[in-house]
Amino acid sequence: MGMLLAVIVHPASVQDRDGAEPLLRQARRLFPFVERIIGDTGYQGPKMAAAVARAGRWEIEIVRRCDKHKFVVPPRRWIVERTIGWISRNRRLAHDFKRLCRIAAAFVRMAMIRNMLRRLAAKPSS
Repeated sequence: MGMLLAVIVHPASVQDRDGAEPLLRQARRLFPFVERIIGDTGYQGPKMAAAVARAGRWEIEIVRRCDKHKFVVPPRRWIVERTIGWISRNRRLAHDFKRLCRIAAAFVRMAMIRNMLRRLAAKPSS
């Protein structure tokens, strides 16, 4: 569905896979029933596999491109790109610069709350 489970915003000097462990611990605490993590090729390698193993009993699936000369969006990757598109529709998140990381994380959470509320409001009541 592309819903946000957890968010941590790091400065640009922190590489994605280096900052993943605190996020994995937060997600495991909030959602212990999650069994699989899906990531792109930036999250592959022994360092990330060790972080996943320390955070919980998860299976990590790395989504790779099929062919670099053709435009094909892998199905799992489309979910992530669509969610980023939903977040970017919000005026305060249209540009990726905030003074504090916690402020940026709060705006991402508010954007996803807004998205979920719109979905709930669109459902016909029984």
